[in-house]
Order: sequence, then C-alpha cells, then structure tokens
Amino acid sequence: MTFSVIIPTFNEAANIARLVAELRRHAPSNEVELLVVDAHSPDGTAEAARQAGATVLLSPKPGRAAQMNFGAAHATGDILYFVHADVGIHPDYVATIRRAVADGHEAGCYRFRFDSRHPLLRINSYGTRFKGIMSRGGDQTLFITKALFQRLGGFNERFVIMEDFEIIRRIRRVASFYIVPQDVVVSARKYETNSWLRVQLANLTAFGMFFLNVPPPRIARTYKALLNYR
Repeated sequence: MTFSVIIPTFNEAANIARLVAELRRHAPSNEVELLVVDAHSPDGTAEAARQAGATVLLSPKPGRAAQMNFGAAHATGDILYFVHADVGIHPDYVATIRRAVADGHEAGCYRFRFDSRHPLLRINSYGTRFKGIMSRGGDQTLFITKALFQRLGGFNERFVIMEDFEIIRRIRRVASFYIVPQDVVVSARKYETNSWLRVQLANLTAFGMFFLNVPPPRIARTYKALLNYR
C-alpha cells in the first residue's frame, strides 16, 4: 500500500519545511509521496516546501476542502493522508496506518496533544480518545483509502469550514473509522492568541450551526468574528 501525504497550505512558510523534513525522516522516499497544495501564498510557502523536497501543486481554488481534493486528484498512493502544516506527525505513521488499513479500517485519525502543558488544553487532548464527532478535527490528521475517498466523492467543497467533520460523518455511515491510540502534536497558537474559553465558545457555536445545517459560509464568518487571528 503506497502513501500520498497531502498538505493544504496558505501562508505556512514558518512551518512547512519542518513538517516535510519530519515526514521524510520517518519514511523512505520511495514509499511516501509528499504533495503540498498551496493556495498561492504570498509568504513563500510554495518555495519553502519545494526546497524541503515536497512536490508543490498550486490549487486553482482556495480553501482546505478544494485544496485537498485537488491534491487527491493528483495523488498516486493507495492511502491518502491529509495533514495540516502546523502538526507534528507521529514517527510511526506509515506502519501504524498501514496496519490499521490491513485490519479493515478504511479511514481514521490520531489522538492529539498540544505543544503546551496548559491544564485546560490537556483536558481537550484527553477528549480526543473518545469516538464522538465533536472529539474529532482536521488537526488529528486523517487517513483514508483512495478507493473510499473516491467512492465518497472527496471533501464537500461547499464546506469552507467544518469540512473534516462533514467527511468523517459520511465515512462512518459506510466504513470503519479507527482512532489510532497514539498522539500527533498540535499547535496551541489559536489558544495563545485567544483565551481557552473564547476558543471553546467559538467551537461550540460552529458545531451548533453545523448540526443545524446553517450554510458553511455563514458558519465561517461567525467563527472568525469570534476569534482574534492577529
């Protein structure tokens, strides 16, 4: 089973070289295809990714769902592994995911822990061992067989936010979704810019709107208005 790692980016020059090097270091180059799908970042993300050894694709359409679909369309691997640019991947990711797929799990994700020892963030991290949809998220990385991804029609590009939750909900209707009992490391930068309570309220608001089928652009506007992105 060959691997294609797909990383959607926009202004991630500070993170992308580190991630590409980490992915390469933990897997032989002939086993893993690294695709960085950039939304024409003005900060040099594409060049940094290229210099680090990734194949860079320039997405004709911005937005994570569109970028990940574009990457998947160009991927050659049997397994697609979607990773955010600021995540620290697990060093055994290739073997672990291959084993999960061989055991009959066509899709899944990792638990996560933050790069912070803040006690409230440790509570958040602990919650990712549970199966509920509200314990999931794109930061946990997502693996899925290419066959299942194609059968589902990929990410729904109408979801300019919550695209990861939407596809996981569809996956669970037709396949086994596995939570790997190991951690990836997630950046706490959103919590460092905002308070823990402020981020939790924004997340709960977005979830509520998602479950009420509010149009995704409205969810995105509301979510961004609730948070400080400076």
